[in-house]
Amino acid sequence: MHVRVTLIAAARSAALLAERFDDDRPLDQAGWHEVQLAAHGLISLGAAELRYCSPTPRSRATGQALGFAPMAQPALRECDMGRWRGLTLGEVTAHEPEAVDAWLADPRSAPHGGESLLAFISRIGGWLDTRPADDGGTIVAVAEPSVVRAALVYALKASPSTYWNVDVRPLSTVTLAGWSGRWSLRLESAAL
Repeated sequence: MHVRVTLIAAARSAALLAERFDDDRPLDQAGWHEVQLAAHGLISLGAAELRYCSPTPRSRATGQALGFAPMAQPALRECDMGRWRGLTLGEVTAHEPEAVDAWLADPRSAPHGGESLLAFISRIGGWLDTRPADDGGTIVAVAEPSVVRAALVYALKASPSTYWNVDVRPLSTVTLAGWSGRWSLRLESAAL
């Protein structure tokens, strides 16, 4: 029994503004345009038996724009950044440099009062491991890039520090195949 889970990174929002922790801004005009350009290559994923999304406005909007009619999954929310929510890394570093250093160095650290990186990765892994494993079943989920990164780290059983080395671009996709605790990264060939 196995299932195939394709994760799509949500389109961007507010590209001209600085990236913020736990950012819940909706898609901006550039994000809508990106979805329109990428739709032809992603729309077929909407045939998946189950279609999910992160509860963020841009993940929901991306899934809707692709015609997926996804169900929001609270477990696919971004890492809880506690009192750093809504701030940029630069703003936090200016006020709490030692806390940022601890957070970046230790995946069990949560100096912001929210969720540690390790807890975040484990939560996303728990979501993956509880997906229905009908043999050959397919799932698509539109999620924030941070969620996709956490899923990859979990599925590959990589060190949590690997999270910082994974770059997930808006509207990129990755497929994981397997079942609870036994996941493989699946790279698809481009359609010719």
